[in-house]
Amino acid sequence: MIARDGFWDNPEDSKLLLKERTRISGIIDRFTSLSQELEDTGVLLELAVEEDDTDAITEVETQARELDSRIRELSLNLILGGEDDDKNAIISINAGAGGTEAQDWAEMLFRMYARWAERRGFKVEVIDYQPGEEAGIKSATFTAAGEYAFGYLKTEIGVHRLVRISPFNASGKRHTSFASVFVYPELDQEISVDIDDNDLRIDTYRASGAGGQHVNKTSSAVRMTHLPTGIVVQCQQEKSQHRNKDLALKVLKARLHQREKQKQEEKLQEIHDSKDDIAWGSQIRSYVLHPYQMVKDHRINMDVGNVNDVLDGGIDRFMEAVLLSGK
Repeated sequence: MIARDGFWDNPEDSKLLLKERTRISGIIDRFTSLSQELEDTGVLLELAVEEDDTDAITEVETQARELDSRIRELSLNLILGGEDDDKNAIISINAGAGGTEAQDWAEMLFRMYARWAERRGFKVEVIDYQPGEEAGIKSATFTAAGEYAFGYLKTEIGVHRLVRISPFNASGKRHTSFASVFVYPELDQEISVDIDDNDLRIDTYRASGAGGQHVNKTSSAVRMTHLPTGIVVQCQQEKSQHRNKDLALKVLKARLHQREKQKQEEKLQEIHDSKDDIAWGSQIRSYVLHPYQMVKDHRINMDVGNVNDVLDGGIDRFMEAVLLSGK
C-alpha cells in the first residue's frame, strides 16, 4: 500500500499506515530474534548435556527463564490486538444483595482496581460514586486511562465473590458477598466522517416535478452513492447542480455519522448483554479470607495465596493468565 502512487495525498491516513507498518515490523523482528535465540539455547543445552557441564546447564536454565518471560510478553502483545484493546476503560462496580457487607466488598474492589491502575501509572477519574448507608459503596463508575487499559481490564468482567468473617456481624459468622464488575471501552465521542472521493459514485439527471423550465431541462439533480455502505442520497431541490451536490454530501455525512453512532451503541449493548447475574454460581473469581486465605480464578483454575497483595492491586497474574488462555 505504501508503494502505491498517491500514497502521500492524504497525510493523516499515510501516518496511520506507517505507524501500523512500524508496529507489525517490530513484532516480526521480535519473533525472529526470539526464534533464533530459542534455537541457539537448544543447541547449547544439547552440548552441555553431552559434556555433562553443570555450569553450562545452569546458564541455559537462566537463558530459558528469560526467553520464557519475553515470549509471554510478545504473546500478550499479540493477544491485545482487538479493535478496542488499546482504548481507555470505563469500570463500573455494583454491590450485590447483602446490604452493608456487599457494599463494603464493592468498595474493596474499587480500591483494588484503583491500586492496580496506580501501579501501572494509569490515570483514574471517578465519574459516579454512590456510598452505602453504613459503609462501603452501592456502586462506583470510573475511568482508567493508560496503554491497553481496556484490553487488560476486560478480563475482570463478571461477578466477584468474597468469603470472610463479617466485621458487621456481632455473632462472628462467616459471610459470603457478591459484587459485579463491568468494563466498557471508552469510545470516541466525536465521530469523524471522512469520505474518500473514490468511494462515491455521482450521477446527474434531470429533475422531475415542479420547479419551472430551468429545473426540468438541465441535469441539475444529483444522485450520490456511497459504495462501501451502499447508502444512496438524492437531491434535486436546487437549480444548481453544484448546490445539489453539496446538499447531498451533507445528508450523506449525516447518515454515515448516524450509522457509526448506532454501531457504537450496538457494541456497548452487546457487551452489556453478556453480563451475568450477581449471584452464586456465576462468579469468575473467589476471594477467601476465612477459614483459609486464597484467591481462586474459576475460569483458569488458578490459586494465589497472597490475598493482601491481590486486594492491593496485584491482579496482573490473573489478567495475563486469562488472556493467554483465550477464555
